[in-house]
Amino acid sequence: MTPPRTWFPLTGPVTPARGTVEAAPRKLGPVDPLAGPRQALAGRVITMDDAFTVKADGVVYIDQGRIVAVQERAQPAPEGFASVEVVETGGTLFPGLIELHNHLSYNALPLWAPVPKRFEHRGQWPDHQDYRPLISGPMTVIGEYRDARGQPTLLPALVRYVECKCLLGGVTTSQGVKLASNAGIQRFYRGVVRNVEQTDDPELPEAQGRIPDVDAKDARRFLARLKQEDSCFLLHLSEGVTAPDRTDSMARRHFLALEVAPGQWALNTVFTGIHAAGLLPEDFAVLARHGGAMVWSPLSNLLLYGATARADAAQAAAVRIGLGSDWSPTGSKNLLGELKVAWLASQHLFHGLFTARDLVAMATRDAAHILKWERALGTLEAGERADLLVLNGTAGDPYEALVRAKETDLRLVMINGIARYGAPAVMARLAPPDQTVRVGGEARRLFLKQAAGDPDVAAVSLRTATTRLRAALHDIAKLAKAAERPKPAAARRRVLDAPTRPVWSLVLDEIQDRGVNLRPRLPFHGPRDFTGPAHAGRGAARAASPLSTILKPIRLDPLTVADDADFLTAIAQQPNLPAPVKNGLRGLY
Repeated sequence: MTPPRTWFPLTGPVTPARGTVEAAPRKLGPVDPLAGPRQALAGRVITMDDAFTVKADGVVYIDQGRIVAVQERAQPAPEGFASVEVVETGGTLFPGLIELHNHLSYNALPLWAPVPKRFEHRGQWPDHQDYRPLISGPMTVIGEYRDARGQPTLLPALVRYVECKCLLGGVTTSQGVKLASNAGIQRFYRGVVRNVEQTDDPELPEAQGRIPDVDAKDARRFLARLKQEDSCFLLHLSEGVTAPDRTDSMARRHFLALEVAPGQWALNTVFTGIHAAGLLPEDFAVLARHGGAMVWSPLSNLLLYGATARADAAQAAAVRIGLGSDWSPTGSKNLLGELKVAWLASQHLFHGLFTARDLVAMATRDAAHILKWERALGTLEAGERADLLVLNGTAGDPYEALVRAKETDLRLVMINGIARYGAPAVMARLAPPDQTVRVGGEARRLFLKQAAGDPDVAAVSLRTATTRLRAALHDIAKLAKAAERPKPAAARRRVLDAPTRPVWSLVLDEIQDRGVNLRPRLPFHGPRDFTGPAHAGRGAARAASPLSTILKPIRLDPLTVADDADFLTAIAQQPNLPAPVKNGLRGLY
């Protein structure tokens, strides 16, 4: 049943919206220059190509960041590789994991344990009394902290930490960390891991994930914005639950509001709905008819709402599905963990509908198709970028091995042909010495040097970042108190043309109003009846208690499950998780 609504139809031709709130970024080139040396990596190769070809004893040949050939070891080496020594990886090679949804800025925070109640939709839990002291408050302090020189010294530490968290889980592409400067410019942090919104690479068209506020609330402008894009528009959609006997749910209205006139939808082939948990089977049919896709984040959905997207209905409608971890307060630490939850959901909620290969495809080739990157990433084939991971061992079903893999099972993570993380024996053959880290008590090496990277982050090692963040979260109330002190008035006005260095701060999604939304907020019953959750009002923020009075020491979320003795126990105590999921997850680690 479709709930009654008032129509706000599109009339006349739809033209692109004028103006934008964001400055266009300066083009810097790819995340790493395509200039790496010739390399040859041997092992079992899982290509994820159209035929799902597996080479039991294969070699991946790489030159200047691209795959030149993938072939059986017994075949002659390609031209120019006769003298290149083959590196024995001792494992199984997969394409790097592509994560289509993550609020990386929040990934220093631990799991919300336990989630205090079962929520119905996304507009509810940010108003719970726990949310400000545990999530939005600490991140506001971290994002806005300035040292005695006025510099955001915690920001480089945060981006270094959360990016390494991706690498240690096999993630080579994710959503980016957005920054805003005191000059009014907004950009994405440029790091080692690809971010889908700012690639600076013509072969990887940039996805969008935020809409100017006026576009988010106007059907004409929203559809016009969709029509401007040629890659992917990643938007939060229908975050919540819709019971079969309560089809007029708030979560579902977020989707139904996209029908801007009878039979005319603000949907197209670039639209990708994140979560889509409130959609019914007939809604997925509409999404499929317009060529749209979805991003599935099962752990976050289950923790907050006790249910997740009807992924079986999405598959039946032939909607392409990608995966995302969402964020550490209510999600997996990395995409390796989200694969496990998706596997358990498939086994116990969808009667074994998705095979392990289906799920690995969602995190590789299907994600690349959603981004319109399928000619460059998502498979291990000649001509594609050398983004890959290597998993210990070569026996058994490779797809199930990846779903069941622990972080300690990763032997190598490579991006654009550059070895970024892995076991010491493999990294010693592929990258210069740089940094070390222990994962589950085992030594691992990182290579984080990057000519085109952010210079402030380049100066911060993972060890330093960990120390700074751990201390800051422990003393979070003290930092908040310092920020609340009145600032001394300037002795005199700054000369207008005096040079000043931009000072960057985090764009914290929907905590501060930056003039952009992560979801459409289209009218439903009337011109003031918007379907999406609004930004927190400034008046409400002024009326709230000072953060220094409500914040308490917080534990820095460990980089991996292997190093977090409390994670699986906290998962088992989550009241909204179905028993087969919360009890089964421990068995997959």
